[in-house]
Amino acid sequence: MNAPVMPLPATALTPDAAWHARLVLGFARREGRTVLTRREHEGPLRLQKALYPEGEAICHGIVLHPPAGIAGGDILDIDVRVDARAHALITTPGAGKWYRSAGPEGVMRQRLHVAAGATLEWLPQENIVFRRARARLLTEVDLAGDARFIAMDMSAFGRHGEHARFDAGTLTQSVRIRRDGRTVWREQGHIDGGGALMQSTAGLAGQPVCGTLIAIGPGLDDALVERCRALPVTHGEGGITLLPDLFIARYLGTRCEAGRAWFAALWQHLRPALAGCEARIPRIWKT
Repeated sequence: MNAPVMPLPATALTPDAAWHARLVLGFARREGRTVLTRREHEGPLRLQKALYPEGEAICHGIVLHPPAGIAGGDILDIDVRVDARAHALITTPGAGKWYRSAGPEGVMRQRLHVAAGATLEWLPQENIVFRRARARLLTEVDLAGDARFIAMDMSAFGRHGEHARFDAGTLTQSVRIRRDGRTVWREQGHIDGGGALMQSTAGLAGQPVCGTLIAIGPGLDDALVERCRALPVTHGEGGITLLPDLFIARYLGTRCEAGRAWFAALWQHLRPALAGCEARIPRIWKT
């Protein structure tokens, strides 16, 4: 079932938008190999190339946005489809940057489709939301049958220094995950720079970095969760919840590096359980 088109908010529909970009990717299983079967782009979004650092069964892709950041008025669309029994891993070469806006929002819409028996690992590096940015990140995921899905999302608000704090601006996020058309996870969040939620214990509790890791598919159980809970978190705190076929980990702290390291450690336990193969850190994360 295809995800419905997500309408853009009125604040994003502006004639002054700097970049309108679109990337469409398709992956399929061919004779034991995951191959890139579709690659279409408009504007400054690219897939660097299909890579096979783990052998031909798993195709790695690095999504590039050459302007290196999203500014007010930019609209980026990414659509990824993984066909039956294929296995794709998508990441980015570095942090995504959301720059200050004079008024309009910057928008990124992500639509991910994973067929029965397929696996998608959606592992972009963190987002840095600069002071006075107006950012909107919308994600729709459609899974079929026993599809496996692992995703990481991490956001850092502002930068170090008194004049780089996130005391103005907004980040709005929306995530919906369906399996066979039925919603299994729905989450929405809105952070105002300098707002009460940034200091509230129900929000960021004064911390500049937050992140979520989601894993969905057969193979998740209490024993796996206990192993994951035993992994230490440095420079922050983490929490893990297990729902039916749905694993959620949260990070809250001071450093993206610490959150990413904890997520990577969790991934090294989750990937064998869900996908039946060991986790190997993408080389681009080390550069």
